[in-house]
Amino acid sequence: MSSRTMTATPVMTGARRRLKLLLFIMVLFMSWALYVIIVQYGQISDRSGQLHEADKKLTDAQAKSDALKQQIARLNDPEYIGQIARKEHGLGMPGEVPIKIE
Repeated sequence: MSSRTMTATPVMTGARRRLKLLLFIMVLFMSWALYVIIVQYGQISDRSGQLHEADKKLTDAQAKSDALKQQIARLNDPEYIGQIARKEHGLGMPGEVPIKIE
């Protein structure tokens, strides 16, 4: 065996040093990237929960809006207004005799 293969040459030492430095930089970069991914996953999870709550509120508001629109349509009907007047206010049509139960 020659002495050249046994001892490290200055070129090989420099190359190893550069490879170690590159490896160290890559490990730092990958650690940073993993940290960013974890933080973003947490943010996405929080925003997903907020979106779900907002969708639920929207659905409830739409249902309430539909119910109010139906109530408005019913209030435009004279027969329905007459029923409300009889039940809640004790009014009657002309010629009707109200029955009072005590």
